[in-house]
Amino acid sequence: MNKKQKRMLTRIVITAIMAVLLNVICWHPVLNAVLSLLTYLLIGYDILRKAGRGILAGRIFSESFLMAAATLGTVALAVYSRSGEYLEAIAVMLFFQIGELFESYAVGKSRRSISQLMDIRPDYARIETDGVLTQVDPEEVAVGSILVVQPGERIPIDGVVIEGSASLNTGALTGESLPRDVAVGDDVISGCINLTGVLKLRTTKSFGESTVSKILDLVENASSRKSKSENFIAKFARVYTPAVCCSALVLALLPPVVRWLFLELPPDFATWVYRALTFLVISCPCALVISIPLSFFAGIGGASRAGVLIKGSNYLETLAKVKTVVFDKTGTLTKGVFEVIGIYPEQMQPQQLLELAACVEAVSSHPIAKSILSAYGQEVDRSRVAELQEISGYGMVAKVDGKAVAVGSSKLMEKIGVDRKVCADMAAAVHIAVDGTYAGYIRISDSLKPTAHETIEGLKKAGIRKTVMLTGDADGAAQTVGAALGLDEVHSQLLPADKVAAVERLLEGRGNNDRLAFVGDGINDAPVLARADIGIAMGAMGSDAAIEAADVVLMDDDPVKLLQGIRISRKCISIVYQNIIFALAVKFACLALGAAGIANMWLAIFADVGVMVLAVLNAIRALK
Repeated sequence: MNKKQKRMLTRIVITAIMAVLLNVICWHPVLNAVLSLLTYLLIGYDILRKAGRGILAGRIFSESFLMAAATLGTVALAVYSRSGEYLEAIAVMLFFQIGELFESYAVGKSRRSISQLMDIRPDYARIETDGVLTQVDPEEVAVGSILVVQPGERIPIDGVVIEGSASLNTGALTGESLPRDVAVGDDVISGCINLTGVLKLRTTKSFGESTVSKILDLVENASSRKSKSENFIAKFARVYTPAVCCSALVLALLPPVVRWLFLELPPDFATWVYRALTFLVISCPCALVISIPLSFFAGIGGASRAGVLIKGSNYLETLAKVKTVVFDKTGTLTKGVFEVIGIYPEQMQPQQLLELAACVEAVSSHPIAKSILSAYGQEVDRSRVAELQEISGYGMVAKVDGKAVAVGSSKLMEKIGVDRKVCADMAAAVHIAVDGTYAGYIRISDSLKPTAHETIEGLKKAGIRKTVMLTGDADGAAQTVGAALGLDEVHSQLLPADKVAAVERLLEGRGNNDRLAFVGDGINDAPVLARADIGIAMGAMGSDAAIEAADVVLMDDDPVKLLQGIRISRKCISIVYQNIIFALAVKFACLALGAAGIANMWLAIFADVGVMVLAVLNAIRALK
């Protein structure tokens, strides 16, 4: 507990002791009144102060106002009737404060749980300059700096290993317990903990652009994006609270007036004012106002623990309604780690064809380009290459030793008017043309991710009605992957604009309450990620543009995390609806009983504090 919670607990204990003493000891009426009022002020002064500030600020109808009006009214009735029955006012405020303390502790616990989970911000970075190590703030480290990370330390900034090897604990980022082994040439992301050897790495990003900063920003700002359920509760409270205050006023005045003017009975104002005060206590909407945001907060935290970063509660609510899932292929359902499995030249040696392709692809970061460079195995002399141009979705063209070389898909060959050979199987084909003449092709193989089949099966069992794959690859390779995974639809040879058009057609054919999710990882996926109802990006290998455009980020590039994210979101939304239905049902039932005079102030306490405690307990389940 923090200091504020400890002070509140002390006030609660003292008030409870005083309430017992006031109830069991026969005090002088004046002393009893004084002690009762002091006890009431001890437990309720902060609520009265909040209510007063709210009135002065123009925010009259708050839960503090309802509590203050109900309890002060009860005190006024005790003074007016000279009954000495101040205990009800003390008890209402006491149990309300117990509920507030419990809610504060529950929210604090959920925040601490998420804070501990996301405690990945590095405190320092060891930068090496001329063989000397200096400990600096990570924000001061420039791109291209050399860092040294010792065993037990956290990697402060994204980079590439240039010396050493080690095992990394990635649990805080991906939710996975198995360590990841890295060696020279491997990319490492900030936030991971070095478990074994000393690593020397060259930073590839500034601290503000590194993975750890983006994760912290996503989690910290998630609550600023409210779901429809949260917005509904806020609007509901703004209308509901004034309505019940007016209803309580009518209940206090109308029945006595009717009794006096029309029935010629004593007005009995005390009875009806008491019922109106009970009505006010029951009507407090704190169970909804507190538990609904807490449910979403806990759901986002629980998803983060599983390696699924959701950028806001509105996206969590949308994810729960997804019925169509559209996938990119390379790097999403397949590993995106290609290798050359065949070279088929027309009028030159295989090594010559591979060399031309490597020269053109030397500056590309595409996985296929990397596989060609890996197969070539030599340093490319870039002075031989001129007029390099990338044609998005097609390939690359350049001048190599003065010859016009085009390297890319079959669509590139069609675009430049070159006849090419057909290669329709699981392997991708990279076609090469020299000076407008077809020179041959290189076959590149990709493989499915280990959990791809499990993901598709799980999605179908979870009620996903349609699974679709959109890819720029050749039709043969795409259809092979689609058949292996049991996808409902496969669309191949698509440019980025074609993917957007395909998603728009799917959006037109969905149900009104159904949502479409797109899962991708490449920079060319950014437009379609933004166009889908909810965009989901692969976080470890995914491009910055894709992660920026996405609403959900899967931290370890494992498609099965999508299935976990959908399950978590549905559980969270189920808890939200449970709390809404439970709270409203109990509230309205008790309001009717209170208006009829059947419910007393003690039932009012249960209807307010009890429902809030039960709703908060239920909300915390979303963390698990």
